[in-house]
Amino acid sequence: MNVYDVIREPLLTEKGSKQAEHRKYYFHVAKNAQKHEIREAVERLFNVKVEKVNTMCVGGKWKRVRYQPGMTSDWKKAVVTLKEGQKIDLT
Repeated sequence: MNVYDVIREPLLTEKGSKQAEHRKYYFHVAKNAQKHEIREAVERLFNVKVEKVNTMCVGGKWKRVRYQPGMTSDWKKAVVTLKEGQKIDLT
């Protein structure tokens, strides 16, 4: 799997920016991506060393477009912890 297929986008939230001080970064990843693929993709894209990867599946939400109800897609989130002294600049 290509590194650009694994990592869709960084998640820039208030909680994520606070966790960046503790070397933790949040990414929206492919739903079928495994932890070792996420680790390799982050190391190649940002030239850093990864300590650990935690993943979670986020369920879709009910939304309404005009008068039609529907659901947003399920997606996967990864929390990547970097080794001591490593840093990613996402700004």
